[in-house]
Amino acid sequence: MKIEHVAIWVKDIERMKEFYIHYFGAESNSLYVNEKKGFASYFLTFSSRTRLEIMKKVGVNEPALPEQLGWAHVAFSVGSKEEVDRLTENIRVDGYTVRGNPRTTGDGYYESVIEDPEGNVIEITI
Repeated sequence: MKIEHVAIWVKDIERMKEFYIHYFGAESNSLYVNEKKGFASYFLTFSSRTRLEIMKKVGVNEPALPEQLGWAHVAFSVGSKEEVDRLTENIRVDGYTVRGNPRTTGDGYYESVIEDPEGNVIEITI
């Protein structure tokens, strides 16, 4: 069994698509639009074939609280400590929030913690 995809509501679907393409190497399908429902989405596919669906819908506007029950973060494995460090620094220099600098955690992961353009938490790990 594998997770086929996860989905996230977004405000600025084009900006979010470009973020995941630029920093995480995603490939995007064409924009799907259902005008009757006020809904649009992209499927972003990563090199592992894992997919992230970014969705926008009329009326879905309020961000989730920083910490609440439900999904907490998504983690991207980038293959090496050097790549964790490099990607984290690029994201910082480009003006995005770095919540946690690269480090080895108590459970043995080497990771950093960043936010995407809409404040969703991402771990960058080996």
